[in-house]
Amino acid sequence: MRTSTGQAVRLADYRPPDYLIERVALDVCLDRHATRIVSRLTIRANPLGRADAALELDGDELVFVGAELNGAPLDAGAYVVDADKFSLANPPRETFELQLETRLDPAANTKLMGLYRSGSAYCTQCEAEGFRRITYFLDRPDVLATYRLRIEASKAEAGVLLGNGNLTAAGDCADASRHFAIWNDPWPKPCYLFALVAGNLGCLADRFVTAAGKSVQLGIYVEPGREAQARYAMDALKRAMRWDERAYGREYDLDVFNIVAVSDFNMGAMENKGLNVFNDKYVLASPETATDDDYAGIETVIAHEYFHNWTGNRITCRDWFQLCLKEGLTVFRDQEFSADERSAPVKRIADVRGLRAAQFSEDAGPLAHNVRPESYVEINNFYTATVYQKGAEIIRMLKRLIGAKAFRAGMDLYFERCDGMAATVEDFLHCFAQSSGRDLSDFIRWYGQSGTPLLTLRSAYDSGAGTLTLDIAQSTAPTREQAVKAALTMPIAIGLVSDDGAPVALVCDSASVGELERGVFELNGASRRLVFSNLARRPAVSFLRDFSAPARVDDDLSENDLKVLSRWDSDPFNRWQAIQSLATRALVRTASGADASANEGVIEAYGGVLADAYAGKIDAAFAAQTLALPSEADLAREIAQNVDPDRIFRARDDLRRALARRHGAALASLHDRLADSGEFRPDAAGAGRRSLRNGVLATLAMGDPAEGQSRAQAQYRTARSMSEKFGAMAALAQISGPARERTLAEFAQEYAHEPLILDKWFALQAHIPEAETLARVEALMRGENFSFLNPNRVRALIGGFCSNQTQFNRRDGEGYRLLERVVLQLDRVNPQVAARLVTAIRSWRAMEPGRQGEAQAMLQRLAAIRLSADVGDIVTRCLG
Repeated sequence: MRTSTGQAVRLADYRPPDYLIERVALDVCLDRHATRIVSRLTIRANPLGRADAALELDGDELVFVGAELNGAPLDAGAYVVDADKFSLANPPRETFELQLETRLDPAANTKLMGLYRSGSAYCTQCEAEGFRRITYFLDRPDVLATYRLRIEASKAEAGVLLGNGNLTAAGDCADASRHFAIWNDPWPKPCYLFALVAGNLGCLADRFVTAAGKSVQLGIYVEPGREAQARYAMDALKRAMRWDERAYGREYDLDVFNIVAVSDFNMGAMENKGLNVFNDKYVLASPETATDDDYAGIETVIAHEYFHNWTGNRITCRDWFQLCLKEGLTVFRDQEFSADERSAPVKRIADVRGLRAAQFSEDAGPLAHNVRPESYVEINNFYTATVYQKGAEIIRMLKRLIGAKAFRAGMDLYFERCDGMAATVEDFLHCFAQSSGRDLSDFIRWYGQSGTPLLTLRSAYDSGAGTLTLDIAQSTAPTREQAVKAALTMPIAIGLVSDDGAPVALVCDSASVGELERGVFELNGASRRLVFSNLARRPAVSFLRDFSAPARVDDDLSENDLKVLSRWDSDPFNRWQAIQSLATRALVRTASGADASANEGVIEAYGGVLADAYAGKIDAAFAAQTLALPSEADLAREIAQNVDPDRIFRARDDLRRALARRHGAALASLHDRLADSGEFRPDAAGAGRRSLRNGVLATLAMGDPAEGQSRAQAQYRTARSMSEKFGAMAALAQISGPARERTLAEFAQEYAHEPLILDKWFALQAHIPEAETLARVEALMRGENFSFLNPNRVRALIGGFCSNQTQFNRRDGEGYRLLERVVLQLDRVNPQVAARLVTAIRSWRAMEPGRQGEAQAMLQRLAAIRLSADVGDIVTRCLG
């Protein structure tokens, strides 16, 4: 299904492969510049394919050496081969064996796809289309085969040889300086799940005993000397394995499970069967080197990749249009796991923050696409927030609509019916239609329609009748591809809250008993009216509780309603949302020119949360989330047109200073109370305390820079963990002057040999909202610690700068020009990372006219240059 640059692949054109590959035997003889690959493929015609079709195998920049058919050399005239394709015009009609030999240069592979070098190790990345960079193959997810891998390498260069499946043999070669290992994976899989890692690696070993009593050997392979930093990752892995048994009945199915951490990786991690390969930022952690966010990220990503063993590996996707089937479902599963392991309300708030920041912005701009796209030019560009995060929200809605019992039964049926298959969204939903007895033909629209729905809520209270009428309507803005958007089926969770916090019973003749019991009302058309009765006073409406559907909301809640909800709502998400709404309304008004009196409601509500946090009435992590104001990007998304980032920044900055001035004493007292008093623990309680303390310190520094600087320096010196140390440095970064520069320099010197910590240092400086930041970033790019070959470093510095709302979106266009220069340089070495950087400009049409013009000119300059398929696709779509 690979196409030439610029040619779209369409879901409507899908057809089964003409041939199937049943078994793959790979012999890999590793060498930095001349790795030898011999693949023996057992192939048969597919009964569902075209009769008499040629066998066409995909390649990508391959060096072809030779081919054999059923053990005999192939005539040169029998096939056509180049770097990107091997074609056999008349293959045998019965099952046959095709042997192909290729040569690779792993050290020169800067794209980090296929087989490449990462530090001193060999590593592979094959999703989505990297296996074709190793050998010629039917590189598509609906071709499943069993794999036998023999790896040979120099002992001095690669003491550890790892592959998918179980290790079945290992030993010395005839040349005693070399050794080999043979790995067999008995479970059929698509080639994107193939993995090979070889190098001189340290190992943290452990074991896990499944619910059935099977012992599984666990190994996490890291740079020698860093084994201790993998302990939390190992703990997270074992907890994830046990949770999947308990929550979904899924046991692990091989004798070994290995994880390898590498420093050069385009993604977060990869779920290769039995051999997960990770970006080392999601494996390595210690109190001295990792923040609480790092620990949480490790826990989530370790669990996510492990959960793929069933939702992605044992059941894979038929084609790349079904990517959400494995990714959205597995994100949902890792979110459930983290919610169970930590604070469910705080996890939900964090997930929704991420969804709104990434996916809502994607939906609102030129890169919007369906959760299941209908076409693509470059599949690497569809590993998006829409596929992952909105895909997860669809699963969450499904569970809420049909109930937990029917959802679990549907998952059990899915695992039973589709095991060993390359499945589709329809295959998945049919299982839940059967388990619940519901018709889900309308629900599937979520997969085929882009855009974020807008829910409009209008309320009317009749004091004489004691009724509250709620009119709920939905709409989704039209797009070029879909002029008319259909109504979507979604669960709307609703509660009523009295002004004194007393519970309010839900009585409604137009709702079912089940809806009233659960407080979840189904919206399956353009609108719905609900009339609640037996109400002596008008309550505040707690609408879309727990963010029950991924939608924007236009409500008629008054400021007093929001204050009531912020104080009394029993739904933690909507208590947080009420304060966010108060702040968003105030900030949008002041950014538009209103006076500071618009902030009074926020300042009052903020004080209430501070008081509750000090008294211990609310969870510290929840308080930290609640006291964090909407970001500049959040406000820009809310304003949506003629956006001026400088005005947004000033409005937000002024409110932060007002909060610090009004509540300075309370903030200082809370900061003192939250001081670290014991051994570091990466648990939810400790992380919440540190998060709240850092947030309080950042706000304090806005009100009185001298006190803020003094407190930040003291916290920096006495910090027992990287979370508190880096939080102190982040507070100092807000205050320009010698103290900031001195601390930044000391930090860089102290952690010069810790790449992951230096990434944070780079990102922090890129976020400083000052005109001098552009020059600072350019200077850092020229420094010895920056490399375009390391994706983590590029994402930290350049990605960090692109999220700096005022400096990236400078009026003079220099921020855009910096991105342009970086993209042109990076596109030559790693197009995937370059393409992801370009997405930072996706919201350019929402800017005020001057910035729009600068952004458009930059995109047009890029469009006029010969670019990679990855970058060219994003630029073309951004220009629209």
